[in-house]
Amino acid sequence: MAAAAVAAPEVLRECGCKGIRTCLICERQRGGDPPWQHPPQKTHRFIYYSDTGWAVGAEESDFEGWAFPFPGVTLIEDFVTQEEEAEMVQLMDREPWKLSQSGRRKQDYGPKVNFRKQKLKTTGFRGLPSFSRDVVRRMALYPILEDFRPVEQCNLDYCPERGSAIDPHLDDAWLWGERLVSLNLLSPTVLSMSREAPGSLLLCLAPSGFPEALVEGVMAPSRSVLCQEVEVAVPLPRRSLLVLTGAARHQWKHAIHRRHIEARRVCATFRELSAEFCPGGRQQELGQELLQISLSFQGRPILPR
Repeated sequence: MAAAAVAAPEVLRECGCKGIRTCLICERQRGGDPPWQHPPQKTHRFIYYSDTGWAVGAEESDFEGWAFPFPGVTLIEDFVTQEEEAEMVQLMDREPWKLSQSGRRKQDYGPKVNFRKQKLKTTGFRGLPSFSRDVVRRMALYPILEDFRPVEQCNLDYCPERGSAIDPHLDDAWLWGERLVSLNLLSPTVLSMSREAPGSLLLCLAPSGFPEALVEGVMAPSRSVLCQEVEVAVPLPRRSLLVLTGAARHQWKHAIHRRHIEARRVCATFRELSAEFCPGGRQQELGQELLQISLSFQGRPILPR
């Protein structure tokens, strides 16, 4: 009995969920029929093809063979090698992970930010981790990232045993800039993108020979679907680098569903500064300070007090 009494707090500490967020751990602890509701699945599923930049209706769906352009997604496969991946995760695991929402764990390398009040502090921020130096340098070899200077890195750890997931959301645009960059490690997954805007998406019938024959403007739109009923699945291979810009960054929410975490997954997301913190912006001096700290690559995870 004494051993059980000691173990109970450990079980409770395994969950970092708050409010309506849940994971498998807290769902089992609460028991019974949960009063909370998981977001309903969208009615119509489309698959994103990185070689064409189009989203195509899933097989055996009402929109199979129909497609629409889906700009703002860049996928770079095999961005790191297997050896680099293993070394990065090993170095991450040497540092403490802190519990987060929906069954995730995280490590933060960046300023402490209150997005609601639009305030930030550099206290405790010593830069990105040293093992990210080569990753950031390699990003600059690609035209879409040649001037990308990250000021924050957030590592997220997903595990099927915890029911890890992340709800549909848009990243902040007050502090964070145009490009969101994520490195997907240890296992493949699917990024699910949805949009709550009113209106419809115009669809084209994908030509024979898809996806090679699919180019923008190849056929006139002849069908439509409500935006709010669409979910676009973006497959993320292991060791791939994802860049979101434009509409994919600012208009389409992104999520990782629980069902798409089949093995441990670690994601390192890098964020740049918005125009307000860049040269000519209202807070350019603070932005320069953040960049100097970030790119010193002397960081340790920021832990809660």
